Amino acid sequence: MENDEKVRENRLRRMADRQGYRLLKSRRRDPLATDFGTWQLARGAAVTRPMTLDEVEERLSSPLSAQPSVGGRGATIG
Repeated sequence: MENDEKVRENRLRRMADRQGYRLLKSRRRDPLATDFGTWQLARGAAVTRPMTLDEVEERLSSPLSAQPSVGGRGATIG
């Protein structure tokens, strides 16, 4: 992984942590899988749909009022 990309990933992990999320990287190793190379934000049992790192950054940078609320146990974010 390129150093700049790792720095960006770490910055987004810190942003997610400050907002109460965990940034998760897909563990898929099959390049043909639909979620290969994607990321998700998790809060408790709630997890977002798979996103690119650009989408994660946009989501974490948006105002709090635009952030969807997280439902109960097992709910999906966004």
